[in-house]
Amino acid sequence: MKDCLLDLANTALGIELGSTRIKAVLIDTDFVPLATGIFEWENHLEDGIWTYSSEEITTGLQKCFADLKEKFKAKYGRTLSTCGAIGLSAMMHGYLPFDEEGNQLTPFRTWRNTITGEAAEILTGLFGVNIPQRWSVAHLYQAFLNKEEHLKRLAFFTTLSGFLHWKLTGIKVIGIGDASGMFPIDPKTKDYDQEMLKQFETLCGLDLRSLLPKVLTAGEPAGILTQEGALLLDPSGDLSPGIPLAPCEGDAGTGMAATNAVAPQTGNVSAGTSAFAMIVTDRQLSAHREVDMVTTPAGDPVAMVHCNNCTSDLNSWICLFREICELYEASKSGLLSSDTSSFDNETFFRLLFRKALEAEPDCGGLLNFNYISGEGVTDLDKGVPLFLRRADSQLSLSNFMCTQLLSSLATLKIGLDILTSSEQIPIEKLYGHGGFFKTPEVGARFLSAAVDAPVSVMKTAGEGGAYGMALLAAFMLWKEKGESLSDFLANKVFREAPSEEVIASPEERERFAAFLEQYKKALPLEELATQII
Repeated sequence: MKDCLLDLANTALGIELGSTRIKAVLIDTDFVPLATGIFEWENHLEDGIWTYSSEEITTGLQKCFADLKEKFKAKYGRTLSTCGAIGLSAMMHGYLPFDEEGNQLTPFRTWRNTITGEAAEILTGLFGVNIPQRWSVAHLYQAFLNKEEHLKRLAFFTTLSGFLHWKLTGIKVIGIGDASGMFPIDPKTKDYDQEMLKQFETLCGLDLRSLLPKVLTAGEPAGILTQEGALLLDPSGDLSPGIPLAPCEGDAGTGMAATNAVAPQTGNVSAGTSAFAMIVTDRQLSAHREVDMVTTPAGDPVAMVHCNNCTSDLNSWICLFREICELYEASKSGLLSSDTSSFDNETFFRLLFRKALEAEPDCGGLLNFNYISGEGVTDLDKGVPLFLRRADSQLSLSNFMCTQLLSSLATLKIGLDILTSSEQIPIEKLYGHGGFFKTPEVGARFLSAAVDAPVSVMKTAGEGGAYGMALLAAFMLWKEKGESLSDFLANKVFREAPSEEVIASPEERERFAAFLEQYKKALPLEELATQII
């Protein structure tokens, strides 16, 4: 697009703070990405809590936007000073509490923590719906059970997206998809379940309604960028205030938007640091520990299978292999330290992912548990990455990589089996989304083998949830009167969107089934490892 044709008012910006990177995507009225910005980061374990500091959050957001501005200017020769709308998204769940003056009362407790088992069990029994450990209300009630001092000063708590939206606009609201990971939603009222709010207050005396952010659905206005917010996002002062913001969302909701999976009977899998499958249903399901009921950004019920662990262990191994290659290159050149400039990270990942396709039918007898942290689906409060092999196993690179990819999806499959068997929810087709699917065909083929259904990956899937958030901002800007989110996405955004469909072979499906059977049998070894290490 030439600069003279580019009207910044006809653009939409989506920003998502994921577990390992923050990404910004600016799109035009054709829903085509114009420029992207990225900042890499990682959570860390501090005093037993998986967290990011407030400084990391602010700095990461600013550096991501600065990267977007730099790339935009290089491409179009002008400064990104405004846009038509902004949408913020972030990893769901967790706990960010504040007092009346806006002071943060505890470190950010992310979704990755498995420290609320007692609270989650009590609340699940009280409400009759599954309340996983990562949900915000579980963190709040666990703090109550622990008699934490900060509750005496608590005036408000929210998620990461809700926190940043508040900082940019000055208002305490949240998109319904993200809200549904804080507290159960009534799909009829599109708001927190009133009866359950009363039950919670009776349980512990806390007026939960006054502590939660206001719920908004996709398309509703959610405030404007204030002067303070503009400077927070862009300290250079180039960005103008007054830009409207869409309701902030969680990464599950943006994944659904980015894959056109918001209508009933559609589904998607987002796979990166964590993995979660989202199956849009026409009803509330029974309580299952492995499945929680959340919503689409429009407020429709969704069965969610969330796994804390997906590619973190795999990424660590790939980094190790890369270090070996760099050391070899350094020794050849006679350098004392490795020169990493010749190694393109994306190409390196792609080569190793594709190597998995060459594995033996039984992966050479290898087995792996990818648990960096605890895992709710398999009822483990701690995680220890564990690689296993027999004395007669065939330890080759292809077998090893295949085992890593199978392990990344094994826990997700355990949860999805609850939907297909106990709830009779058919999985006819899924859309893949996230870093696991960036290598063409490979991730989709492994997921197809796991779920025994076709898997499609759209061309824009690599843009991630930031693209989905940009679409939600675009929906607020450009929707027609009475137009639903599902119609907007299906008829305008994805009507002619290219995608690649993959169907696993019978042999690949059999291999996954055999791996999963062995994986389940060996789960006691993983539990034992968490007790020893």
